[in-house]
Amino acid sequence: MEVDELYVGLDSRGGHYVVPVQAKGGKDRNSMVQTQQDIAACAEKFPDLRCRPVSVQFLPDRAVAMFEFAKVDGEVKVVRERHYRLVPIDEIPTAERTRYQP
Repeated sequence: MEVDELYVGLDSRGGHYVVPVQAKGGKDRNSMVQTQQDIAACAEKFPDLRCRPVSVQFLPDRAVAMFEFAKVDGEVKVVRERHYRLVPIDEIPTAERTRYQP
């Protein structure tokens, strides 16, 4: 099994999560088999944490599509999809930029 990234964290109410991330670019596409394997691995290795599998698809023009998956009625389904355009920091207005720089 291959997971590109794996994160463990807490939400604002103290809930514990494990977030396996698959990243795809070019002609590679997310595979439901990979997502099912991620869910199974998380259940085995982190049985007390809620699994929130995510896939990122790199698109043309510095864009990314992000998908969150969940088991719904026993099947893995996309429960959330968002698209973003990646920009250099200098394309963010100066007033906003200071919030993102260390």
